[in-house]
Amino acid sequence: MDREFIAVKIAILTISDSRTEVDDVSGKTLEDRLLAAGHELAAKQIVTDDIYQIRSVISQWICDEQVDVIITTGGTGLTGRDGTPEAVSVLFDKEITGFGELFRQISYNIIRTSTVQSRAIAGVANGTFIFCLPGSSGACKNAWDDILQYQLDVRHRPCNFVELIPRLREK
Repeated sequence: MDREFIAVKIAILTISDSRTEVDDVSGKTLEDRLLAAGHELAAKQIVTDDIYQIRSVISQWICDEQVDVIITTGGTGLTGRDGTPEAVSVLFDKEITGFGELFRQISYNIIRTSTVQSRAIAGVANGTFIFCLPGSSGACKNAWDDILQYQLDVRHRPCNFVELIPRLREK
């Protein structure tokens, strides 16, 4: 049975103390790829590396029925200002541990042992998928091209995230 493509509504949050809309290459990389795949850009914003600002935007988006998926870029490193995992993971109802593991496996083939510095994570909060990626455009490209483009396509077999969206809020 062939399935019809379902456009997913995706929000992009860039987390950076220095990026603006003009030089946000990672956010633009994600935006270009999701639009090329036929998805909808539900929202796009840039916030500083502040856990409360990050948590505020994510919290608003997980309450917005016009957002199915949130992808963040930035703040997943090890420096004092990198707080995306701490900001977002407390919001998860469920963590998708395999996402970070697979991302690091894919990254290992490209950046070798430097991938251990990535704290990419994913989870589900209030029926919304959240994927937190490193801030480099290469990491965003790899995460989209090798994982997300497939898992956000209902035609992908044997399973995908899109077919789960209607069931995420089941009790």
